Amino acid sequence: MALLEVSHVSKSYGANRVLDDVTFSIPKGKIVGLLGPNGSGKTTLIKLINDLLKEDSGTIKVEGLDLGVETKKLISYLPDKNYLNNNMTVLELLNYFKDFYEDFRIDKAKELIGKLDLDLNQKLKTMSKGTKEKVQLILVMSRKAKLYILDEPIGGIDPAARDYIINTILTNFSNDASLLISTHLISDLEKVLDEVIFLKNGKVVRSGSTDEIRKETNMSINDLFREEFKC
Repeated sequence: MALLEVSHVSKSYGANRVLDDVTFSIPKGKIVGLLGPNGSGKTTLIKLINDLLKEDSGTIKVEGLDLGVETKKLISYLPDKNYLNNNMTVLELLNYFKDFYEDFRIDKAKELIGKLDLDLNQKLKTMSKGTKEKVQLILVMSRKAKLYILDEPIGGIDPAARDYIINTILTNFSNDASLLISTHLISDLEKVLDEVIFLKNGKVVRSGSTDEIRKETNMSINDLFREEFKC
């Protein structure tokens, strides 16, 4: 059984069809790239998987379960925008997550925070954009979830911060979980992706193993992305 099954999902906003008959599945133990330019439907799809929006048609299942309270417990989600209270300290955020999520590993989070040399009493609003991104990622990756979903986790931050974030992603999820990463910055993430899903104008135009796609096309995923989307 797949960890995530998306079957014939469509979503429109008025006359604008944002997702059109999207079908794919993700097995356990994989890092999967959801790749597409801005406006391709990535964030809408992610919100559907997180049960924040309702699909017009089709079905989405996580570990065989219909979306609802039980699937929310299985998913750890990093949105593309800051959603944390800027007036809270790091320690307050850690305790908030501990109270809110049964699977939050506060010792793990403190260990990762410690490697950043951050003061636990420092408020989020005093941090740089890159440091805020790191703190948000640590909170998300410190849950013992089945499916981690990261929406543009390396967008708009410097290369050094990107390297930290990629390393944190790689070292903090287990083989019985999977990770879905939405991005349009392929070159930074290609080396860690087991599978990719290309989304264009709300449709899946290519999906599969990164190794098989490279072999089939004789191109890197980054070059193929540029060719597919002419960017």
